[in-house]
Amino acid sequence: MENNLSKLDEVIHALNSRFFEREAEIEAILIAVLARQHILMIGPAGTAKSALVVELSKMVDGAKYFQWLLTRFSTPEELFGPLSLKDLEHGVYKRNTKTKMPEADLAFLDEIFKANSAILNSLLTILNERLFYNDGSPVEVPLMSVIGASNEYPEEGEGLEALFDRFLLRFEVDYIEDDSNFISMMKNEGDAEQPPVMTMEDLAGLQELTDRIDIREDVYTAISKIRKDLQDEGIRPSDRRFKQSLSLLQARALLQKRETVIEDDLIILENSLWETPEQKDAVSAIVRKHARDETVRRLDSIRTEAQEVYEQVKQDRSEEFGLEASQKLKSLEADLKKMNTVDTDRKSEVEALLHRVNAMQQEMAQNSMYDDDSTTGPSGIFYRM
Repeated sequence: MENNLSKLDEVIHALNSRFFEREAEIEAILIAVLARQHILMIGPAGTAKSALVVELSKMVDGAKYFQWLLTRFSTPEELFGPLSLKDLEHGVYKRNTKTKMPEADLAFLDEIFKANSAILNSLLTILNERLFYNDGSPVEVPLMSVIGASNEYPEEGEGLEALFDRFLLRFEVDYIEDDSNFISMMKNEGDAEQPPVMTMEDLAGLQELTDRIDIREDVYTAISKIRKDLQDEGIRPSDRRFKQSLSLLQARALLQKRETVIEDDLIILENSLWETPEQKDAVSAIVRKHARDETVRRLDSIRTEAQEVYEQVKQDRSEEFGLEASQKLKSLEADLKKMNTVDTDRKSEVEALLHRVNAMQQEMAQNSMYDDDSTTGPSGIFYRM
């Protein structure tokens, strides 16, 4: 099983190398696949939602992948296959599902909220029960996860509440923010590496291992406290959603190479327990209060402080502030390196933030010009790290 975990690490590394500022989304998609749950990504076109899922599907040898762009005019034939004319001659209303969604292991449905009433009921049944009714007979489908995508949230009164509820994880995706990452994306950096491959058998083994991850008693207690705090705010996720979310916690623990779910894994629930965009901030604050220990709060603090320094150095180009900014980022980098050696449970999160701080330092250095005998740029700002 260690070999399977090693392959999973290779997949994560390859995806993070190619898709910049998508670490959280990549983790979430893999959590959804390991937990056999569905994930929704909401954001503007051109944010690599479909490209990310396509790349992941290529890394799972033997996986049947289905992708479709829905419109208000989409028909059941497009998703579930055409009627078999031969069977229809005998009065049998049966669809030929070959290469269609009922035979897929992994599916990506773009503009998911364009689903119309003609396909909605069958789609809901596949998502929730993993069943497709063909000629009235239920057929089990091999579907592990559906990744849904949309440019916008569904509007009230459209009858899509049940479809929205089927996605246990929900993420908002935006354009690349960091300038250096944007340039790396433009240069296709990270595309040259040979992509790793795992088999469907490898993935099935990891899913079975996920099911066996133990959940500590204090985690159940923390979930109960989260539920109570959410109710106090008028936010009431269903009992079913809380129950299903346990699989997300187990999958996150596996990604962190732990055999037990700890309170830190609860952080994934900030992307699961809200029902409307207006609830997101309240849910995030409540979940983080119960999920984050002192070490993780320090990571949040470092992330905020580094971003503030990065933004301020664009505004204040004085030599004095340049020296101060340089020292602050160096100090934060040192803190992260120390944390990386002592806190192995959060190694991947620490390394991701360390990479971000280093990228900030490199961009500051690359965007400055130096005199032959000077460490300051033309405006006096000290950039050399």
